Amino acid sequence: MRDAVKRLGGDPEKINPKCPADLVIDHSVQVDMARSANALQKNQELEFERNKERFVFLKWGAKALRNMLIVPPGSGIVHQVNLEYLGRVVFSPEDGESGLLYPDSLVGTDSHTTMINGLGIVGWGVGGIEAEAVMLGQSISMVLPKVVGYKITGTLAPLITSTDLVLTITKHLRSIGVVGKFVEFFGDGVQHLSIADRATIANMCPEYGATVGFFPVDAATISYLKQTARDEKKLAIVEKYLRSVGMFRDFSKAGEDPLFSEVVELDLSTVVSCCSGPKRPHDRVPVAEMKSDFLQCLSNKTGFKGFAVPEDKLPATAPFVFENEEHTLKHGSVVIAAITSCTNTSNPSVMLGAGLVAKKAVEAGLTVKPFIKTSLSPGSGVVTYYLKESGVITYLEKLGFDVVGYGCMTCIGNSGPLADPVAEAIEKNEIVACGVLSGNRNFEGRIHPMTQANYLASPPLVIAYALAGTVLIDFEKEPLGHNAEGKPVFLRDIWPTRDEIQEVEKEFVIPAMFKEVYSRIQHGNERWNKLQVPDSMLYSWDDKSTYIKSPPFFETMTRELPGIKSINEAHVLLNLGDSITTDHISPAGSIARNSPAARYLAARGLTPREFNSYGSRRGNDAVMARGTFANIRLLNKFIGKAAPKTAHIPSGEVMDVFDAAQRYMDDKTPVIVLAGKEYGSGSSRDWAAKGPYLMGIKAVIAESYERIHRSNLVGMGLVPLQYQAGQNAETLGLTGKERFSIELPQDLTTGQLVDVKTNDGKCFQVVARFDTEVELMYFRHGGILNYMIRNML
Repeated sequence: MRDAVKRLGGDPEKINPKCPADLVIDHSVQVDMARSANALQKNQELEFERNKERFVFLKWGAKALRNMLIVPPGSGIVHQVNLEYLGRVVFSPEDGESGLLYPDSLVGTDSHTTMINGLGIVGWGVGGIEAEAVMLGQSISMVLPKVVGYKITGTLAPLITSTDLVLTITKHLRSIGVVGKFVEFFGDGVQHLSIADRATIANMCPEYGATVGFFPVDAATISYLKQTARDEKKLAIVEKYLRSVGMFRDFSKAGEDPLFSEVVELDLSTVVSCCSGPKRPHDRVPVAEMKSDFLQCLSNKTGFKGFAVPEDKLPATAPFVFENEEHTLKHGSVVIAAITSCTNTSNPSVMLGAGLVAKKAVEAGLTVKPFIKTSLSPGSGVVTYYLKESGVITYLEKLGFDVVGYGCMTCIGNSGPLADPVAEAIEKNEIVACGVLSGNRNFEGRIHPMTQANYLASPPLVIAYALAGTVLIDFEKEPLGHNAEGKPVFLRDIWPTRDEIQEVEKEFVIPAMFKEVYSRIQHGNERWNKLQVPDSMLYSWDDKSTYIKSPPFFETMTRELPGIKSINEAHVLLNLGDSITTDHISPAGSIARNSPAARYLAARGLTPREFNSYGSRRGNDAVMARGTFANIRLLNKFIGKAAPKTAHIPSGEVMDVFDAAQRYMDDKTPVIVLAGKEYGSGSSRDWAAKGPYLMGIKAVIAESYERIHRSNLVGMGLVPLQYQAGQNAETLGLTGKERFSIELPQDLTTGQLVDVKTNDGKCFQVVARFDTEVELMYFRHGGILNYMIRNML
């Protein structure tokens, strides 16, 4: 930013933006995991070895920018740290000196920022592009949302977990349609949910599509703040303020319920044990139906609930040798089992529940097959603390669930490689292998290239499926294994009740733990503290770095405001269907050895072992642009099968998406993307907009958009266009091989209908999805950051 200001004739020394304290930037780093007792130490060493340049850049930023706190790597997942430590509920900008109090609020650069809604703080995720503008003092604009009231009644059955509840709510609300809306939970059933339960539900807000999933403050909120060692004096002020302004709720009193745009209901007693998958977080499957559902998925045609396995290959087996023992994989075999993600590792009830399941399993003589990649990656050090104090961590470790680090890990796709014999057996025999994780996302290609099926489950269920070694099990009728006497051990024999879990939680999850862990958090660790960073206001770019590179976004920027330009004779780079997620668009996970990004890194002397992940290299636009649309599960209609490929229309050649985009750019030909419903669902990744921008994509025409991604497209100066109701590529007879001209008038207005013409004579209108005047202003400037720079000048 300062470099751009300097180049355009401004004074970068005058720019020292204030980063507001209520902006959370998720720079968590995830690394490969190994099933060993010292995995944590190894991973932390690897983390600093591989990501030193990124850490230096972040530490420099903390010195160069006022009011910017960097929580050191290895401390946990940002959302859990926010819930347990940073969130204030009510605050005074001058720490009480001014006498003015404000309800806390938050914007964060990750979609699961909504987790803080469980604590009574209104917060939601924005794209990194929009967050950068907030850091520089720009307000966020949005259309006033409808508020859906979600009434909760009854109580959960004794064997049901909060994860079961959230997966049920996710399916329910996704089916209703709450994209762009606020959801507020109310009803007497809320008082039976802990703050951790509420935070779990709020965390999954992006999966059901809402902007926020809000739980107002009540007595349970104050109790949680005390449990997590917040300042007692401040808590008294918080409660008094909220009661005074009518924001403190008693969920048992129906008279306090607000009026909502619409109301939907859920009786907690109807919730059953469940998972979600095999490819989307809102495709809930009751555990009792998992076996039959997966068998059906094997035969179904390729889709969200299908793998199109030919009938003659349904009985396929894959024998292999691992650690001198013979094993066999079949369709449905579990090869990854991970207790991971902010969604569930913040909740003591499910974490201690997993520990108790492990304890009872070990005592019954059960084991996990050694080739299954098991891991435990808590969201904060507090989790490890109470797992140790309660004595269950020993049993988790005996089943292979060692603590491997504090970060998103498997949930974001950084599970590391499977053992070679396992990978070879899967690939050679075309096995539909499974991952089971306590995460929030299971989109295709996200968890691991070798696991076509991935299921979200509670931490206790993750252990159960790891013990079973397959998702093809009916827990009611089939045992997990046998004890030393040869007697069958069923899941019901080792499953704890909620009362049993809560008794352990009450004894071992105490304020002293939170106080001790978070008293050290700002002091960092030895590796972090030893990092030497420059004192300069401008960052010293290293042209040889493959991690941190000066971004090219401002290279062609002028001081003068550019006029709006129509898009003429554009080719379609990709012709896509429904539910294309940011996992399909944005680079994530490991860098495939045969990808454009790998070729770029290899040309700079790096070996595959040094490639690292896309997440770790997101400071290098050359790597990230090459990784855009590089997901191996991308289904492009031009290709007809899942692959990170497209057809270069003029030549008819099939090639990597980046290579095709580069050829169009060399020919000075603009490109667009055609898509279906829910384009850009999933994580709030700004690279899902930055990457397309760098590929020369000028516009997207889709049936509908997820909120954050549409905003990110605008933030990068791309045009989000939407088919009119009842229309799509099929109804309009579009093949994607036409050339498209899109007329964008100079006096473009919000929601305006614009004309689209093709070279073969088709003509139709689409909606320009600029939803506010502020978004239009950003677009006129070529994006948010361009707007901010011109303002600074």
